[in-house]
Amino acid sequence: MAPFSRIRSHLRPWAVLTVLLLGSLRGFGQTAAASTTNPAQWAAEVRAFARQDSLTPPPKRPILFYGSSSVRKWTTLQQDFPGLPVLNRGFGGSRFPDALYLFDELVLGYRPRQVVLYEGDNDLGAGATPQQVYASFREFEKRMRQHQPLRRVPLVFLAIKPSPVRWALYPKVQEANQLIRQYIEAHPKYLRFVDTATPLLGPNGRPRPAFYESDSLHLTPAGYAAWTQVVGKALKLKK
Repeated sequence: MAPFSRIRSHLRPWAVLTVLLLGSLRGFGQTAAASTTNPAQWAAEVRAFARQDSLTPPPKRPILFYGSSSVRKWTTLQQDFPGLPVLNRGFGGSRFPDALYLFDELVLGYRPRQVVLYEGDNDLGAGATPQQVYASFREFEKRMRQHQPLRRVPLVFLAIKPSPVRWALYPKVQEANQLIRQYIEAHPKYLRFVDTATPLLGPNGRPRPAFYESDSLHLTPAGYAAWTQVVGKALKLKK
């Protein structure tokens, strides 16, 4: 199947969705994690991405932000990183299996110069272990290296954040972050770990209330401002 980025502008929305789901089914079952996802739940968001691309073509070789709602709700990416070809393809509520399931369409299809990934938060919230989150990260990185356009593309992992509503899970958050960080630091050539967890903590070691919305899970503009400071240092500035 041709890359999604080459075909999406020539198809009607319903046809785009058909191609997406058929393309995803082609890779279905390649990993154990992929078997737990439900593709139908992302149909509306995938259609919305296709429509956005038809109305406003995405930048060539973008810095692709990918992952769950902490990415999707980062609506100020272009203002926060002016002059950089950032593209937001986060889809709310996603877990690593979902990110892997739609990898061909929403990562490979854009042929990014860099991928900035935030996943694992909802996995832990749904009962996954830190070791399972780590294994999923390894699978994601493996998927990138299997494709020539992405073989040398830097992958930036944003640390799973602490949040008040999931504070009981913070020890698992720390363990998952540490496992992924240790692997990245042992393989630094095309991998980067960004600590987006510590900046959200106050002097008492707990999440700062000002950084979280009323649901005690998602970030406020102040929270994203804290992320901008640390994430910006890891972005690829050159082609």
